[in-house]
Amino acid sequence: MKLNLYSILLFLLLCFGWTKTLAQADVLVPKTTAQKAFKDGEWFEFRIHYGVFNASRVSLEITADTLDQVPVFHAKGYGRTTGLARLFFKVEDHYQSYFGQHDGLPRWFLRDIDEGGYTKDLEIFFDHETREAMVKDKKKKATSKHEIDENAQDLISAFYYLRNFYDTTDIKKGESIELNMFFDQENYLFKLRFLGRETLETAFGKVRCLKLRPLVQSGRVFSEQESVTLWVSDDANKIPIRLRADLRVGSIDCDLEKFKNLQHPFEIVLN
Repeated sequence: MKLNLYSILLFLLLCFGWTKTLAQADVLVPKTTAQKAFKDGEWFEFRIHYGVFNASRVSLEITADTLDQVPVFHAKGYGRTTGLARLFFKVEDHYQSYFGQHDGLPRWFLRDIDEGGYTKDLEIFFDHETREAMVKDKKKKATSKHEIDENAQDLISAFYYLRNFYDTTDIKKGESIELNMFFDQENYLFKLRFLGRETLETAFGKVRCLKLRPLVQSGRVFSEQESVTLWVSDDANKIPIRLRADLRVGSIDCDLEKFKNLQHPFEIVLN
């Protein structure tokens, strides 16, 4: 799987991280029923910056829809470089996911990206009954079938699934969450470790957050396996507030800048 820096940040922002080979961890059990953490029309915009320089913007929105007469949510993620960064490295990334309103499982995933000349145009059709995914590579005009793990999520649906089906009320420091994912023709095991609770100063005021650490692959971009930290609002919305990625040279921050149509009131610490 090839992901450049901007794809990686979008990926981590939406679903908190991925890894291909992981030891067994303490897994939080999904709720059988859950109040919706989001609703039709929810929208976010995030700003990615390197020091004082704006590097990119990422937006994410969701709408209610139907697919083959099944009620689904249609989520769209969009990322692009801005300012001077766009002069040196142009990025236009489009992601879409259609997933069930009742079970949170993806039905159809689309990835259309242009990252400095590297392009990819994929569609993935999920069949959870047969545990198969059909991947259509529109650029190469090729189609392939792959076995998928049980309840496998795509890049975007995972974000909403975790918000809606995992209860963090009694989560303890050091506990981990695992989730099966399928992306770019491969199965992955997701792992995210809870580091504790922390109150952040943000553009909206002080926000109580869950501090989380996904495991990411070290290599050309990240300096080590645990180089990314994510803060998610510790309320009923469970929205990403800040992401920090330590690179081999410096670090990149991604901050929530705008939002609308949240399902629940956005909680600000008043003292």
